[in-house]
Amino acid sequence: MRRRAERPVGETSTWGPARLLVLIVVSALVALAVLTGLVLAVVGALPGDQRDGADTAPKAAAPATGLSQQDALAAAPMPTADPDAALPGPLSNRAAGVLEVPSATGVGPADVPTGFPRTPEGALAQLAAIDVTAMQTGSMDGVRQVIAEWAAPGGPTPQTWSGAHGMASLLSAAGLSGAGSPELAFVVRPVMGLMKGTVGEDFAVVCVNFEFTVTVEETSRIAIADCQRMAWAGDRWVIGAGAEPAPAPSVWPGTDAAIDAGWRDLRHG
Repeated sequence: MRRRAERPVGETSTWGPARLLVLIVVSALVALAVLTGLVLAVVGALPGDQRDGADTAPKAAAPATGLSQQDALAAAPMPTADPDAALPGPLSNRAAGVLEVPSATGVGPADVPTGFPRTPEGALAQLAAIDVTAMQTGSMDGVRQVIAEWAAPGGPTPQTWSGAHGMASLLSAAGLSGAGSPELAFVVRPVMGLMKGTVGEDFAVVCVNFEFTVTVEETSRIAIADCQRMAWAGDRWVIGAGAEPAPAPSVWPGTDAAIDAGWRDLRHG
């Protein structure tokens, strides 16, 4: 945790209960990101690493025997990063590149912004909207309502979704019930994105790197990344059927580590 912000001048070495709680919560988020990455890597790691290197999403490579193109794309390993890289660090002077993403045109089920186009960029924007809405509810019920409305049959459920597990770990670390608390506030901001690949026009694996701000009287920040299968269903993108993809590295936006991992700055068109 050596990247935590320096203490203000005159601050004593004693940490009050509020600051200790922030430390516990952020530590839980780091541990969750690492644990999720390890579990998914063991379960889903397959050959065929794919990296983002163009303005359009790369196409899926030929699948391994017995796997669909969608499964092979989702399971392909992603770059890794030290857990400490998720904490605020020095920004890079290098340009990360830009991903233009569309803006929402309406509000869908569970108050999630929607109306994004049938493009990989639209899929990424929809995933960001799903995650932001779910996590900013600050409660287990809120997270469950969002995923129940935004996952295809065979996709994540309120019991299995990584977002629900993340909220449970965070609230547990803060000593709170599933209802959360008005004293614990989250601000989730999508800052960088990554297109892992597409299969046809109706399936994409996309990743979003969020700046996650936790406030309990005092404030702390961490980067949390999320990758999901996104499938076009009727008139909107939803989180698709199948196991959640191999995780992308959670790295502080704008750092050399983020750029090296393939993350690009999000810009709303």
